[in-house]
Amino acid sequence: PRRLRAKMAAGSGPGARELFAEGLLQFLRPAVRQLDRHVHSVRESQVELREHIDSLATELCRINEDQKVALDLDPYVKKLLNARRRVVLVNNILQNAQERLRRLNHSVAKETVRRRAMLEAGGYQGK
Repeated sequence: PRRLRAKMAAGSGPGARELFAEGLLQFLRPAVRQLDRHVHSVRESQVELREHIDSLATELCRINEDQKVALDLDPYVKKLLNARRRVVLVNNILQNAQERLRRLNHSVAKETVRRRAMLEAGGYQGK
């Protein structure tokens, strides 16, 4: 184990760590952006679903009022409103996750710029 650590330390100087960090940041950036796009898409779907639930609940209430024969649609309306509440909760969770992703993406971009500037200042000319 000591020899392995010594070998790793010899090949992991400041330059190697910087290159590794740069590579890791370049690897993570597309994944974070893709995840952000997917979360945004799901949030849009959630909003659309919530609007459909509201419309359906309104329509059920209207049908219930217009019926000559008494149909008890209240349990269905309550189920729809419960589903709407869950959709809103999921949308809030997604919104928080998207905000964290946005901050992560910003941090990755900021760190990439900082590391690139450090590498260029150190005389390394990658690419």
